[in-house]
Amino acid sequence: MSFRASVVTLFPDIFPGPLGASVIGRGMEKGAWSLETHFLRDYASDKHRTVDDTPSGGGAGMVLRPDILAAALDDVAPADDPRPKILMSPRGTPLTQARVRELARGPGAVVVCGRFEGIDQRVIEARNLEEISIGDYVLAGGEVAAMVLLEAVVRLLPGVLGAAESHADESFENGLLEYPQYTRPQVFEGLEIPEILTSGDHGRIEKWRREQSRALTRERRPDLWARYAQKP
Repeated sequence: MSFRASVVTLFPDIFPGPLGASVIGRGMEKGAWSLETHFLRDYASDKHRTVDDTPSGGGAGMVLRPDILAAALDDVAPADDPRPKILMSPRGTPLTQARVRELARGPGAVVVCGRFEGIDQRVIEARNLEEISIGDYVLAGGEVAAMVLLEAVVRLLPGVLGAAESHADESFENGLLEYPQYTRPQVFEGLEIPEILTSGDHGRIEKWRREQSRALTRERRPDLWARYAQKP
């Protein structure tokens, strides 16, 4: 069974965007995964198709109404739908490669793209939405964040990227950042490919790459290095 992604959004025309291009788009064409969008305003009940209201307690902006989003979620993902329901939110748990791998092993995901000042907390709790953040910054809405999440997941699906070893040494897969990459020409603006990479000695190459990964992680991501160093 292929991975099935359902996106609840106020801007369905944004999709598939980059998800329809390159290996991710070809994966969709081959049936490795599918994407459907659901327009949130279709679940509004008034003639103006209103989906938001002013925040309780006052404050700037508007808040997505819980009844509208609940109606959308109940339609998109009935009670027997096993897929996790995810809300892209700057206050969510940071997205990690480990969580991406978990999602890739599952049947799919229902992704809610937030807008305005946020979403009524009651529907987050009532529909058990998992809040996920892609970084410590704020976007105008959750659509781009949803694309980031889905691309990270879909590229791990069988038959999308190619051989499994294509991503085995990538950043975060083993707790470290990826080592530097080189290709022809041998000399570029006076800079040569490190000799060891053209030596043909695979043992030395593997050791060099491992050392480079560790050095880069220690320098650029001390948080990752601290966790890696604690591993038995």
